[in-house]
Parts: sequence; C-alpha cells; structure tokens
Amino acid sequence: MRIVRLPGIHHDANATIFAGSESSLLVDAGTTWYQMLQIERISGHLENSKPLERILLTSRRYPFSGAAKHISEGHGNIPIHIHPDAVSVLETGDFFTTWSNRYDSDMPRTECQPVIQGDVFKLGDGEIFSLALPGHCTDGMGYFETERGVLVSGAVLPRADTPSRWDMPGGSLPELITSLKTIHDLSPSSLVPARGPTIKGRERIDEVLNMHLQFLEECEENNGEVPRSWPRPARTAYFLVSEPPWPLKEKENSSSDK
Repeated sequence: MRIVRLPGIHHDANATIFAGSESSLLVDAGTTWYQMLQIERISGHLENSKPLERILLTSRRYPFSGAAKHISEGHGNIPIHIHPDAVSVLETGDFFTTWSNRYDSDMPRTECQPVIQGDVFKLGDGEIFSLALPGHCTDGMGYFETERGVLVSGAVLPRADTPSRWDMPGGSLPELITSLKTIHDLSPSSLVPARGPTIKGRERIDEVLNMHLQFLEECEENNGEVPRSWPRPARTAYFLVSEPPWPLKEKENSSSDK
C-alpha cells in the first residue's frame, strides 16, 4: 500500500491517493480550476500501481468535490461516493450549498453513489473504513486506512492551526465537537487534514485535537460565538484563522509525505 497526499493548490483541498495491491482510490478531488493538472498528478503517482477505481468525497464543498466529475471521466467514469445528504446536491450541480458560487465558478453536475458510516473499500493489502464526521456540514465524512492508521478527516479538521467553521447552513458546533472526539477515540497514527501537511504521530495528533476541542468547547459555552479577537473569515473560507496564529503551525512537506 502506498498513500500519497497531493497538496491542495490555491483553494483546492488536499487529495489523497490510496494505492493498494489490487486497486487504488482517491479521497477528495479539489476544485475545477486545476482538474487537468490533478489528473496528471494522479497518473504520475499511479504509473506502477493499480488504476484508480473510485473517488470518495469528504464533503459537498467545492474545494473537495469540484473536480470529481472530470477526474472520474478521465479514468473511465469510475464511481464517485459521497454521504447521502449530498448526492442530489452534486447531481443537480447546486452552486449555493457546494459554495462554488463563492469562487465565481459553476459546479458540474456530478453523478454520485451514497457512502455511509461502516462502508469498507478493500484495496488488497489494506482497506478503507468510512465514518461520519458531521459538524462543518451534515454530509461530512472521514476515511480511515485501518492497518496503517491513516485518517483523511475532511473539513472537520481544516488544518492543524485552523479550526473548522460551523456558522453556515448544515453546520453544527455540537456535532463538530463530537466528530473531533470520534477522531480522538480512533487514535490514528497519521491524519490528513483538509489543508496543509499531514499531522503525524499520536502525541502530535492528540495535541492538535485537544487544542481544537478546547477552542470549540469555549465557543459552545459562549453561545456558539467566536471570540471577538478572531477576524471575520473570508467568503471562501471553510475555516477560522486567529490573530495571532495558534502555536500549531506546520511546515509544508512534499506531496509524498506518508
């Protein structure tokens, strides 16, 4: 099994390749902006591996799902999986709840198949376990490679030093807190966030999760309000950024960082 994080370009979320001995899959796709480049990046990493057989999405949001249709078609119309709450959203090309309108872009009409917690995708020398991680939106999903302990978290954990937003349709602060506790109980050895480098080692992951949980629980005690010292997030941001930054800044690594 080879696991490769493709760092997100500009607004794109990270995409992750799981290349097994019998099949390969991709978690998250990025926006349509770099979809042709994304196919080239994927092909380069799968040159000596089994071809891509499916795409798993962690969220309906455009930075995660926008390029899924193009990548699917580029690999023979492979299936795309997303939480049932988002299937009709992607199939109708809804540019409001996917947020593609916030990026002045269209959302391609994308045929999808539902994925729910407990679904397992076998890759030969490993398998991917699906788990529900709502909070940023109702359709939040995570994907866990059980043998190596690698979790792709999606928007529920945008980056080590940037907590997720919940102040949008489908967002829920209590569910976001519960999802982070679910990740903590899972005890992954590596965690691929939506943006930025992989968070490695259980001690480091615990440090990051505890800081996110402390912040979010304080917000919950404050009637769901973000501290006034935190600036208003950008229109395209699915995450919050503090001033000064949290003391959890990660150094960006190369694409093959696991």
